[in-house]
Amino acid sequence: MSGSEIYSAIDLTDGFYQILMRDCDIPFTAVSTPSGMLWEWLVMPQGLKNAPATFNRMVTQVLRPLCDFAPSYFDDIFVHSRAEQKFSATEVLEAGVSSNARE
Repeated sequence: MSGSEIYSAIDLTDGFYQILMRDCDIPFTAVSTPSGMLWEWLVMPQGLKNAPATFNRMVTQVLRPLCDFAPSYFDDIFVHSRAEQKFSATEVLEAGVSSNARE
């Protein structure tokens, strides 16, 4: 980030919920309610032991082509560039992740 003149920060929206569960793992996320209904997560729920590592691995893989100007830390992506390079946050969003537009 040294020598950069343009900085942007992107916060990913509901990071864990952007990762689909494998079909074979969905039954392991089941929750039974007092009324007898059974709910299963189709996306990765928060609270799983390995969820943070899985999410961080996904973000790293998705942003690998952009790692020179868009390092990440969990659900935060920091886009930086020199004025002449013209990298923008749009390129990061086109990589296929959803962000919190208000930040």
